[in-house]
Amino acid sequence: MARWLRPLVGALLLLEVAAALSFLHHRYEEMVQALFRVQSQCPYVTRIYSIGRSVEGRHLYVLEFSDYPGIHEPLEPEFKYVGNMHGNEVLGRELLLQLSEFLCEEYRRGNERITRLIHDTRIHIMPSMNPDGYEVAAKQGPDSNGYLTGRNNANGVDLNRNFPDLNTFMYYSGEISGPNHHIPLPDNWKSQVEPETLAVIQWISSYNFVLSANLHGGAVVANYPYDKSQDQRFRNHRRTVNTPTPDDKLFQKLAKTYSYAHGWMHRGWNCGDYFADGITNGASWYSLSKGMQDFNYLYTNCFEITLELSCNKFPPEEDLERQWMANREALVAFIEEVHQGIKGMVSDENNNGIAGAVISVQGISHDITSGDMGDYFRLLLPGTYTVTASAEGYQPQTVTTTVGPAAPSLVHFQLKQDVVRKPPERKASGTRTNNKALQKKVVPRATRRGAQR
Repeated sequence: MARWLRPLVGALLLLEVAAALSFLHHRYEEMVQALFRVQSQCPYVTRIYSIGRSVEGRHLYVLEFSDYPGIHEPLEPEFKYVGNMHGNEVLGRELLLQLSEFLCEEYRRGNERITRLIHDTRIHIMPSMNPDGYEVAAKQGPDSNGYLTGRNNANGVDLNRNFPDLNTFMYYSGEISGPNHHIPLPDNWKSQVEPETLAVIQWISSYNFVLSANLHGGAVVANYPYDKSQDQRFRNHRRTVNTPTPDDKLFQKLAKTYSYAHGWMHRGWNCGDYFADGITNGASWYSLSKGMQDFNYLYTNCFEITLELSCNKFPPEEDLERQWMANREALVAFIEEVHQGIKGMVSDENNNGIAGAVISVQGISHDITSGDMGDYFRLLLPGTYTVTASAEGYQPQTVTTTVGPAAPSLVHFQLKQDVVRKPPERKASGTRTNNKALQKKVVPRATRRGAQR
């Protein structure tokens, strides 16, 4: 070998070794260092913020990617990934750290696809929602980790069974033409949730998220709402009752986007289970109460799915690179799904944005609302839709629009003030409902066998 080539080859080998060493399990301090390292390498398109603290005082950090970090730009959708909700399901945590590094590196290299994604989307990445549970699991490591060791938070609570149960209220209110979106929380909800859950609820209430995924382990499948079955006749055994949302076809498409971009999820046979196309309705798999993905759909404008990414909850470090290569394209492709359907501004006759305007799509009994600036985002499959925007004190406006398979269609609404206001009709006695009464109707959840979301 020529003498002048040796330093170059040595440098390349060093880079390869350095790259291989990056596929490690990150304890809390190491995870924080990794996040701040990405932020220092891409300071103009990233921001780190904390949404709160865990039971043991660890920050719940989020890394944001945007061309204007910290600022919501009108008509730019908000997206989020949440990992490590169960402390011993660690692959999602490591994949989100890898994704953060990847987005930064490719942006610096001028990758057109990644640059466009960061410029057109505000991306929020939370590698760990349960850092306390992770530390418990990590002390045992991948070789001797128990199936449930570190799963719960420091108070011993499963965070994916800890959100307010809005499904019961929605299933009941549907029978009496009640609300189908932004269902109110029970009066005492704060006393019933853990610090991590409280932080996430306040977080998703502060940002107008459009699309989301939370990353789990123990199976390989893309799971979509509803997680909780509407059929409550079963009590003490595993229930498999398909319970679709009004957006069932859209959720199936979102789940397939991830499964078919994944290395092997779409094949169906994984971990001894079979799921056609690598996707499943949550309740069809088993019923889960007080889960995060149902809560997102029923309380906010966000469409969330749950990604089960590995048979092994705590895979060994030598498997991390293989898992990253299997998930890299899927993680990016799923973010891109936020750019479909319709979006636009809802304003008054003076072009002032109207916050909280209701966007209804004929034939789909699930509405969304406009954000603080009056902009809205409604994920839809390709097709022709009749859409209505309404707001208190204004005359509703209805339009017909066609959605294509590529970029979202721009549909703006300008509402005229309703000068003639009728006094609200009084409801007949016995028809009022409230969450407080319905909380008494909550059915105990089924005991989970096998992989748990």
